[in-house]
Amino acid sequence: MFKEFRDFIQRGNAMDMAIAFVLGAAFTAIVSSLVNDLIMPFISLLTNGVDFSQLFIPLDGGQYANLAQAQEAGAAVFAYGNFINAIIQFLIIAFVVFMLVRTLNRMRKEKEAVVTTKTCKYCLSEVPLEATRCPHCTSELTVESIE
Repeated sequence: MFKEFRDFIQRGNAMDMAIAFVLGAAFTAIVSSLVNDLIMPFISLLTNGVDFSQLFIPLDGGQYANLAQAQEAGAAVFAYGNFINAIIQFLIIAFVVFMLVRTLNRMRKEKEAVVTTKTCKYCLSEVPLEATRCPHCTSELTVESIE
């Protein structure tokens, strides 16, 4: 069982998943800081000083100055402001991932579009475009001898 586990861990997929998880956690911290420290203050300005993280409804009917006070008092709260923040964070993460995937797809298409080799008609080997003689079979490469 230990050998099977070791083989599983050493597979590329398991290591890729572990790396992606660690990077995802770090990326989440960065996006959380971006949202809470940079974007939310501007949104608060646009909404006349509303701090979404402080929007809540105490379910016990009490009056509390802020969310921290309600939580310290042990009151059950409906913290819908935190949910709004989570939605904003999700939208930002989705947009950043979309931009990354879009950029990678464009780079992949550009890479695929650039032809750098040709095929020798005689030995079917890949040969650089500039080659005039096949390095594999030494045939002279003319326009007719290339597929």
